[in-house]
Amino acid sequence: MDRLEGYYFSALFSGCFLLSSILFSKITREQRDPYMDEVFHIPQAQQYCQGHFNQWDPMITTLPGLYLTSVGIVKPAAWLFGWSKNVVCSSGMLRFINLLFSLGNLYMFYLILNKLHTRVSVMKRILFTFTLYVFPTLYFFTFLYYTDAGSTFFVLFTYLMCLYGNHKSAALLGLCAFCFRQTNIIWIIFCAGHLIAEKVTEAWRTHLKKNDEKNLLQRCFFRRGSSCKISYPILSVS
Repeated sequence: MDRLEGYYFSALFSGCFLLSSILFSKITREQRDPYMDEVFHIPQAQQYCQGHFNQWDPMITTLPGLYLTSVGIVKPAAWLFGWSKNVVCSSGMLRFINLLFSLGNLYMFYLILNKLHTRVSVMKRILFTFTLYVFPTLYFFTFLYYTDAGSTFFVLFTYLMCLYGNHKSAALLGLCAFCFRQTNIIWIIFCAGHLIAEKVTEAWRTHLKKNDEKNLLQRCFFRRGSSCKISYPILSVS
């Protein structure tokens, strides 16, 4: 990332954070009580905040990844800043976790686009990143305590590590994505398929190269009366 591109992305990140913070503040003031499926998610997270990890609402169909992550973020922050018990696991604080995940998604979108579209101009990548960030069906749930933002973050992070060939990290992050939503197993299979396709393509190219070398050696062997030189850096016959 060059300096100018860094400035553009910093401006995008700051602007999105400001916009989301304003909307978050407005929505939280207007809707203080749990909304829709939050009536299940927020009480369950509050049980975990109180250390009751053996209590589980049978109406919840997802794994406890969101609640464990929330406790892992909120508890240390509460100890560090001295927050009261009423603030630590309140609806607003739990929703703020998703705002952080949403900003993480913004960064993941940008990194993945940079990896996949290196020839696209900087401004186009910035605009594509912003478009993906405010995608309505994802952005709406940024301000509620749902699994969408966190689940998407870990799926994107898994795919990014897969693109960079860091497969152990990708496997660990894929497990985190699965703990947020079981249906993320599809995306983990997708990443595994991507890796298999790369390995098969690499093996096929190696096979074709060896065949080309073999055929060239055979032609050189039968052309005794003239010189023949192989252009590969290792093998050279004249």
